[in-house]
Amino acid sequence: MYQFFVSPDQININDKSVVITGSDVNHIKNVLRMRNGEEIAVKSGQDGREYRCGIISMEADRILCELRFIKEDGVELPSKVYLFQGLPKADKMELIVQKAVELGVYQVIPVAAKRCVVKLDERKEKGKLARWQGIAEAAAKQSKRAVIPQISPVMSFSQAVQYAAKMDVKLIPYELAEGMDRTRELIDRLEPGQSIAVFIGPEGGFEEAEIKQALEQGIEPVTLGKRILRTETAGFTVLSWLLYRLEQ
Repeated sequence: MYQFFVSPDQININDKSVVITGSDVNHIKNVLRMRNGEEIAVKSGQDGREYRCGIISMEADRILCELRFIKEDGVELPSKVYLFQGLPKADKMELIVQKAVELGVYQVIPVAAKRCVVKLDERKEKGKLARWQGIAEAAAKQSKRAVIPQISPVMSFSQAVQYAAKMDVKLIPYELAEGMDRTRELIDRLEPGQSIAVFIGPEGGFEEAEIKQALEQGIEPVTLGKRILRTETAGFTVLSWLLYRLEQ
């Protein structure tokens, strides 16, 4: 079944109606070639609900649907996972956002760590954020997420640590962390409902001063094994562990 995201004000529960606008109109009419009566899934990307609708009519700039029933959230992880990703080179961030959304991340926070090669000015950052948010929405639609993960503005490492301060669990892969037994212990302690921060360094990793700052703020170092992983692989590895531990 095809799924589409709309804003909350396009869903009227009292009138049992849903209106779809924007680029999805052309996609439904001319790409998917759907017809009146066909059923689709609609989500607001905010309340975790899935609204099952039947298409009533197709106009030039909107699709009118009848709300048939509401399915409560059943696809999201029971914990909110925040990925603090050191800005990588080239277009790697696009892949990271896409796959992180597929793996259930709640929010992606780009981090301008000291060893980041990429430097974004205000104009470039605005364009990049819009691009990454579009990728997040497309990935959420493809993987049938109930929410659209948000891509936050770029933070410095200190801002990122401060932002994560109130989260229940905070992890940072570090090549000098204790062995895998300690990492397994930390992962096994995770409980549904906890907020989880995952810090991933850029190419070259975090500086020692950044690691020291993280440890002083209670961020737990973990190992990813005996091999050195690329920045994009490191994030996917940790997120996969969390999915395996938390998925119900």
